[in-house]
Amino acid sequence: MIGEKPMDVSAALGLPPDQRLALLVRIGRAVTDEESNGIPDAEHALLVKALVSLLEEGHGEAHTRLEIGEVLGLLGDPRLSTPADADYWAHVDLPPQVGSAVQIGRFPVTNAEFQHFVDEGGYDDASLWTDAGWAWLKGVDDPWPLRAAAASSGPFVVPNQPVVGVTWYEASAYAAKHASRLPRFDERLWVVRGEERRPYPWGSPFGAGNANTREEVLRRPCAVGLFVNDCTPEGVRDLAGNVAEWNLDGVGDQRWIHPGAWDQPSMAAWAKARFLETPESRWAGLGFRLARD
Repeated sequence: MIGEKPMDVSAALGLPPDQRLALLVRIGRAVTDEESNGIPDAEHALLVKALVSLLEEGHGEAHTRLEIGEVLGLLGDPRLSTPADADYWAHVDLPPQVGSAVQIGRFPVTNAEFQHFVDEGGYDDASLWTDAGWAWLKGVDDPWPLRAAAASSGPFVVPNQPVVGVTWYEASAYAAKHASRLPRFDERLWVVRGEERRPYPWGSPFGAGNANTREEVLRRPCAVGLFVNDCTPEGVRDLAGNVAEWNLDGVGDQRWIHPGAWDQPSMAAWAKARFLETPESRWAGLGFRLARD
C-alpha cells in the first residue's frame, strides 16, 4: 500500500521546488511499488505532469533528477513518441557540402521504443537486417533481448532511458523497421554545431551540469532530456552526453561513433569527437538515434 494519500499530490504542488520534488518522487516510488494499489487516474495524471515540469525546469541536483527521470519512466513518460509521430523528429537544414536537410530524432532511441521492436518480431524478420547483421544474429548467443532480461540490467532498461548495449547491426535493423537510418557523422556534427559552429549543443564552455558525462558521477544512463542544456535550438537533445551513438558511415568495415556518454569524460562530448568501432561492438554506454532524408 502506498504511504501517501492521493490528495498529497495536489498538496505537493504548493511547496517550494526542492520540497515538491522530494515529495512527488516519494509518491511516485510508492505508486510504482509492486504491492501498490496505485492512485486514481486523475491523480496519476497530475503526478506525471508535475514530474515532467520539474524535469523540464531543471530543478534538483543531478542524482535527484536521475530519480525523477526513472520514476517518470516507470509511471509512463508522456514526452516519448514513436518514429510514426511527427513530433518525434526535428528538421535541420544542412549546408550544401553536407546535404539539403535531414530529419533527426529529438531523443536517442529509448528502451520503450526498442522493446516494442523486439515484441513485434524485429529479431525474427531477416528483411530488416543486413546480410552481415543477420549472420551475426544467428551466431551470437546473447542478443539485446537476452542481455536486457538479466537482473543486473535493471538500471539500464528503464523505459524512458536510451537503449544501450546494441550493436550497429541491431541499431540498423531497428532503423530499417521505421524506414529510416542512422545519421552520418557529418550530419550529426552539423546538427550539434549549427551555423554558429557550437562546440557543444549549448555553446561553450563545457561547464558543469550540462550533460551526463563521467564528471556528473551518475554511473548510468538517465532519462532522455534530463540535462536540459544538452539541447540544440531545434530541440535535439542528448547529443553531448548520456549515451554514445552509432553513425551510419565509417572506414572500411568499421563505423563511426560519437563517444559522449555517461561513462566517458567531458572531452568525449565535444561535437567533433569520434572513433571507429566494429559493427558487433556493444557496451552499456552505447546507443543510437534515427535520421531520415
